[in-house]
Amino acid sequence: MSRIWRHRHFWPLSIAAVTIALTIGTFPAYAAWTQQFHGGTTTKADTGSVIDESKPHSHTDPATKNAISRAAVEPGTADSTSALQAFAGMSSVEAQRLEADPTLISTPSPAARAAVPQDRYAMAGGCYALQSTTNGKWIARSGSGYFASAATIAQAEPFRFQATDLGTYLLYNRPQRFLTLGLLNDINPVASPSAASTWTVERTGTTFTFSMPSRRTAISMRADGRLKGGAATGFALKMTTGCDPWPEVSVNVSGNPFGGASSFQEVRGYLDGHTHGMAFEFLGGQLHCGRPWHPYGVKAALQDCPDHTLTGGAGAVVENFLKGGVPVAPHDTVGWPTFKDWPAPNSLTHEGTYYKWLERSWRGGQRILVNLLVENNQLCTIYPLKRNSCDDMTSMRLQAADMRKLERYIDAQNGGPGKGWYRIVGDPFEARKVINEGKLAVVMGMETSVPFGCSEKLGVPQCSPAQIDQQLDDVYAMGVRQMELVNKFDNALSGVAGDAGTIGPLVNAANFLETGSFWDMRKCTDPDPEVADNEQLAAPTILPEQDALFGAVASLALPIKLPLYPSGPHCNASGLTTLGDHTIAGLAKRHMLFDPDHMSVAARKASLDATEKLNYPGVISSHSWSTPDAYPRIYKAGGIITPYAGDSSGFVAKWKRHLTWADPRFYFGIGYGADINGLGAQGNPRGADAANKVTYPFKGLGGVTIDKQVSGQRVYDINVDGVSHYGLYPDWIEDLRKQGGQAIADDMARGSEAYLEMWERATGVSNDACRDPRALKAESVIKGIAKGTSVKDVLLKAGQPHTRLGTKFTYCAKNAAGAKVTRTVTFTSGGAVASIT
Repeated sequence: MSRIWRHRHFWPLSIAAVTIALTIGTFPAYAAWTQQFHGGTTTKADTGSVIDESKPHSHTDPATKNAISRAAVEPGTADSTSALQAFAGMSSVEAQRLEADPTLISTPSPAARAAVPQDRYAMAGGCYALQSTTNGKWIARSGSGYFASAATIAQAEPFRFQATDLGTYLLYNRPQRFLTLGLLNDINPVASPSAASTWTVERTGTTFTFSMPSRRTAISMRADGRLKGGAATGFALKMTTGCDPWPEVSVNVSGNPFGGASSFQEVRGYLDGHTHGMAFEFLGGQLHCGRPWHPYGVKAALQDCPDHTLTGGAGAVVENFLKGGVPVAPHDTVGWPTFKDWPAPNSLTHEGTYYKWLERSWRGGQRILVNLLVENNQLCTIYPLKRNSCDDMTSMRLQAADMRKLERYIDAQNGGPGKGWYRIVGDPFEARKVINEGKLAVVMGMETSVPFGCSEKLGVPQCSPAQIDQQLDDVYAMGVRQMELVNKFDNALSGVAGDAGTIGPLVNAANFLETGSFWDMRKCTDPDPEVADNEQLAAPTILPEQDALFGAVASLALPIKLPLYPSGPHCNASGLTTLGDHTIAGLAKRHMLFDPDHMSVAARKASLDATEKLNYPGVISSHSWSTPDAYPRIYKAGGIITPYAGDSSGFVAKWKRHLTWADPRFYFGIGYGADINGLGAQGNPRGADAANKVTYPFKGLGGVTIDKQVSGQRVYDINVDGVSHYGLYPDWIEDLRKQGGQAIADDMARGSEAYLEMWERATGVSNDACRDPRALKAESVIKGIAKGTSVKDVLLKAGQPHTRLGTKFTYCAKNAAGAKVTRTVTFTSGGAVASIT
């Protein structure tokens, strides 16, 4: 029987309400802090308010935002860690902190800009004059046009070369104008950039040409010296002065980024396991305002949405509900350069990951960013404004292509292919090399409600094992290495945890639109205590907010009958399906990392059963959408957890709790899941008068100096602004240190290494035998490694070393008599075995 008709009590709901609910409830945190370990006291938020576990998630409520689990924490999902296990975990982490740290070295400064560009990429950001190679004349401006007539370079027009992509440029000159090709092939200065201002530069010897392939023309110098579109004229480029500065966000971090003493040593750096940098494309591409980069710069990238701008912010229905729970609330719609009202911790439809903010976080010590491609096809379909397809996998491909474009764009700003700091990586070995070069390793992941088109309709799966295998191959080729199976809706792979409170029925309605069925929430009768999900409204409960929600987007109203469930606790009868089990096996086969967040408890339990049966350690809970029963299992498997970042004070409390779950057999480090751009609220400020507040400037990881961040006319201070944008995560981590001491700073700095070691184990590298006796190998295995063997092959054969400092790996092994011994593998600087002692 279809799930549609399993419940006798129904009541109407509008599509408008579903629109708001899906947005508000994208990542709700209905759970509260669980009790302190065997302490019997309730954790309190900064405000001192006791957490009410019955309340649905609110982005403005620090109690729910800082919960240990954003899914429901029912009695059946309680932490079963014993006091002895907790003590062992905390002691092992403390001992690890006392071990030798890897040597961090300052990366070299970029080479001084050459007077003449060495290639077609080297002029990015430089100020140059153009000299015709046919008659030696310099380009100058006269009135509304350009002429090759200047006698000297001092009289020539200076052009700033602003890269739009690799090898393409805006030629930006005084007073803030762009050299542009007109409709009649005339070349003039205009105030705004466009495709007609974007020039492709080619180099032959020391000569450069400027063409526009879309117009099939180039910059040509006529006989009278006037510049027009036509056959390409060659020009020499010489450095000069007098260019107008390019408007841009500042980084405000001084000192060179740190790298490693070798390309394969242990790394240091902060880890973000969950961010949505390409969310400007999701939900049809019109709900999110701004984007992380734009070929025409910050002015074009950081603009408000048209529907916000036209109404003074009052018509930003989704933004207003997310921010304050009301449909109409004006805000200042000016982005660059004033940023009066956004970005802000609770401004959730505005861009938070502009690339210069990302750069600040990298310069401040971050070394791994997991960027999740994200989509919700039902919300996309319902939302009236769109420019992109709502199909989940079409959106995944679009966002993956955008990540490559951003990588190219950052390369272009830094002098050419491979020279940028944003590097998309495909395995832990490549990631380690990138980090030790002092760059940011970017991992591509997926979080979508209908992965691979694997929906279900009236209980019938819409995909097959063969289709899943093909899609896994496709997304792997695309670059995806980390994946969730479910987000807001049940699908053919897994049941979902559901949403609680008044939001629950709204998202449940969308589940109906997607699957033809409502969540199969039943009163829990299973004797297994770990099967319990988010509480649903039960008869005779009503929705007092219903009318206000309906009014938000009244034109979209469509009545749907919703079930009222029996009294709780509620269990989603939909768990892990056979197709879901098949998908997890497929992820493990491809060494892709599995994230059980958002699953129903039954599905999550079964999924961890599946990974344990496979002995697969490639598991990460990335943003606190798992429950406390699952966290120790993930650590025990050799996985990693990056709790939802939230407020700094709340994160310190989460870190303390996670220390009790640490498994002594594995390297420990912790990251955070920012969930920025994913409609997840960011950390609130503690206040200018808070105890132990952050003082500027301060020293960051690797010895860099971090000052207040400046974006246009806005100066950000973590104490009063919170995590308004991604560039303030180094400040947030300093705020953690102020509250939690050096220990939390050390554990955060070890986060990237912990992630890499988990990923290495997922590729078949055995664990460190000094910590884990199960991994002990015979001494002969270590000593039998041939000279010249690569680092990767050593890892696959000998396992993970206990230390990897500089060019030396140390291993524990057992000799012929069965005693534990220590052996050292020394590599050349290029990563080939030189000796074993």
